[in-house]
Amino acid sequence: MKLVITNSLVVLLLAVHAYADCDVPSLTEASGTHYNPPAKLCPGDLIFEDQFDSFDLTKWQHEITLTGGGNYEFEYYLNNRTNSYVQDGNLHIKPTYLSEDFGENFLYSGVLDLGSECTNNDNNGCYRQGTETNILNPIESARIRTIESFSFLYGTAVVRAKVPAGDWLWPALWFLPTDFSYGGWPVSGEIDLMESRGNKEFVSGDGVNIGVTQVGSTLHWGTSSQTNQYPRTHYEQNNAAGYDGDFHIYKVVWDPNGFQFYVDDALIGTVTPPDGGFYEMGHFADSGLPNPWSSGTKMAPFDKRFHMIINLAIGGTTYFPDGFSNPGGKPWSNTSPTAMTDFWKGKSQWEPTWNRATDQSHFIIDYVQIYAI
Repeated sequence: MKLVITNSLVVLLLAVHAYADCDVPSLTEASGTHYNPPAKLCPGDLIFEDQFDSFDLTKWQHEITLTGGGNYEFEYYLNNRTNSYVQDGNLHIKPTYLSEDFGENFLYSGVLDLGSECTNNDNNGCYRQGTETNILNPIESARIRTIESFSFLYGTAVVRAKVPAGDWLWPALWFLPTDFSYGGWPVSGEIDLMESRGNKEFVSGDGVNIGVTQVGSTLHWGTSSQTNQYPRTHYEQNNAAGYDGDFHIYKVVWDPNGFQFYVDDALIGTVTPPDGGFYEMGHFADSGLPNPWSSGTKMAPFDKRFHMIINLAIGGTTYFPDGFSNPGGKPWSNTSPTAMTDFWKGKSQWEPTWNRATDQSHFIIDYVQIYAI
């Protein structure tokens, strides 16, 4: 008789194993207010989970900022149940309009002072005043993280999610270092489990649709922001049916030898650094650049604890290339000094694609699970 292993059976077996003893202890390390380490951590133990039967704000901390995520994005992240809530066992991150709360004129002359609740002041992220040429961030959204509740080093992260459809929506499942031990971004690394673009048809000059028919996984790393070597560790998976019509499973296995990225159990990318680590992999010695990871292992900067982030960004000046084909065009240029204003004034192009009467524009997450290795 042949035993067929399904995803459900794997989860069940891992859950059963969590209560069993093991001869070889896990290589995983974890910490945080929501992590109670067992006396002995075994490979396969479930060490963090959220099935989103309720919105547990002890697990997830909201970012509150106008900073634009380092990409001059167009959203305002806040803690509001209109934008982030749980319904029928799923987490929803829903984009809404700032003008619906404060009126259209507020975008052009109002003040947003986030005060002591602000979590990131980069790029004037805590205080902004709108002007005729540079309006306030017009879209409200959410970005949640486990920086206080859970961080881990090495493990398997599994997320079942449905990406949103709507032009210029940018959903992401990712991880950042909790302490930035090696220096500022991307010197301390970034792990992107899944990113996508909400456009139904956003086609490159080569005829590839990089909208909702494509998801990507990426590692960001470099000796500085100018030497980010992410193209060496970037992987894509295309599905003509799109990733917005149903839930899909995104998984990364992270261990002391490297990374493996999966979409629906299909391996889409493997990263195995050489003995000289990411410094050797990036050929930084050829340019005479110093090694910021010399004190770490060959996995540095990915040998420190990271925390999880779930967010829905909008637009920005990096992720949606100029010159690609999109129905109705693109309302802003990435080089425009008034990109955010141009985006909002071009609302007639993108607003119909969001289909706001439904949950089509929502980023919906069914569950998050992290296992020890």
